Amino acid sequence: MKQVTLKQSFTVSGKGLHTGLALNAEFMPAPVNTGYKIQRVDLEGQPVIDAVAENVAATNRGTVIKRGDVVVSTIEHAMAALYAAGIDNVLIKVDGPELPILDGSSREYCDKIAEAGLEEQGAEKDYYIVKQKIEVVDENTGASIVVLPDSDLSVDVMVQYDSPVLNNQFASLEQIENFNTEIAGCRTFVFVREVEPLLKNNLIKGGDLENAIVIYDSKMDQAELDGLADMMGIEHKNVEEFGYIQARPLNFINEPARHKLLDVLGDLALIGRPLKGKVIATRPGHSINTTFAKKIRREIKRQDVQAPVYDPNKEPIMDNNRIRQLLPHRYPMLLVDKIIEKGDNYIVGVKNITANEPFFPGHFPEEPVLPGVLQIEAMAQTGGLLVLSTVDDPERYSTYFMKIDNVKFRQKVVPGDTLIFHLSFMTELRRGCAVMKGYAFVGERIVSECEFMAQIIKNK
Repeated sequence: MKQVTLKQSFTVSGKGLHTGLALNAEFMPAPVNTGYKIQRVDLEGQPVIDAVAENVAATNRGTVIKRGDVVVSTIEHAMAALYAAGIDNVLIKVDGPELPILDGSSREYCDKIAEAGLEEQGAEKDYYIVKQKIEVVDENTGASIVVLPDSDLSVDVMVQYDSPVLNNQFASLEQIENFNTEIAGCRTFVFVREVEPLLKNNLIKGGDLENAIVIYDSKMDQAELDGLADMMGIEHKNVEEFGYIQARPLNFINEPARHKLLDVLGDLALIGRPLKGKVIATRPGHSINTTFAKKIRREIKRQDVQAPVYDPNKEPIMDNNRIRQLLPHRYPMLLVDKIIEKGDNYIVGVKNITANEPFFPGHFPEEPVLPGVLQIEAMAQTGGLLVLSTVDDPERYSTYFMKIDNVKFRQKVVPGDTLIFHLSFMTELRRGCAVMKGYAFVGERIVSECEFMAQIIKNK
């Protein structure tokens, strides 16, 4: 899968939920590996903030990112729309301290994305693949997020409130492609009893019945309700029974739970990579959502690249017989057993290390260790297969080392280990020369890495 950006720019305009300001946000195409960036064009120097989890500064009634003194809030609805659309790179220019609230959902963002169109880019998508259970729990609130391995992204959300109107609700998104029809139009919500404290904290100045569902579930005098309406600058509304107060009917009977699912996706976007896994969120909120995103970000920083997924039951792209047709190496120097994955710019190979390898009697008799130079050789052979895939009649060509740089050995490799190699082009192939980055993994850990240049030459 290739990275994706917008085909053309689009603009949304509206008031800010918390500031009440008239705001404009322009969404623009961006180069590969940009991620999501937000630029405050109203400030001197037009500073840019990366929309990533470590920049989250607050989560009270919305997700707020900050760099230095520069702040942008209420970003989650836009982030959810971009993430669900599979967009990897975009620059957002906004002329104020928050993104417009619009109708309180992601609907307009999704519609504008559809109108603008998507453009595939040259670089590969960099997924974060969940390979084991990950869990974040907030003991104080009872909120939790559990993520399990899965082939694609899906989300289940359960909400629970001490409310006679909104008690327990459940929402599910099994396929991200259904976001626009099942989730995008679901609006944010607030309880009437929360409105006055929020206003006193200088929040929701732009809130009204057009951009939020208001839930009346605690008895109040009409005079008190009228006072709240005056504080918000909206018309008085007589309410005699508990229930939902909004300008238009609910889109779904469980619209609040679906909106919470929307928020979960918007905050997951701050991981900075598309995620493959099943997300189960119980009583989620922006605080625990972004705590989970920060946990994944720490893991990404700890290890630059994830180990490829290796399923030994899956048929290889190239078996040993095909590799022997393409590479001139033979025993004891053929160091790739099979190729399990290949794209335009990368390849994944496997080498099983057995106790019968010919170098172990001398390296070392009492403590057999795979020589580091052979790890690099095996990487180079895997990279050679990637280079050969770029030419017609690859059997008529060979690849040769020209340069090796930035070699690192992180842990030893011993009999019984399965080495997995990930090689990718660092630059385009020029004049038969390829510059590649290689990693060798055992399990989830990197054991060695290097950069090298190889040349492809036609055999005489």
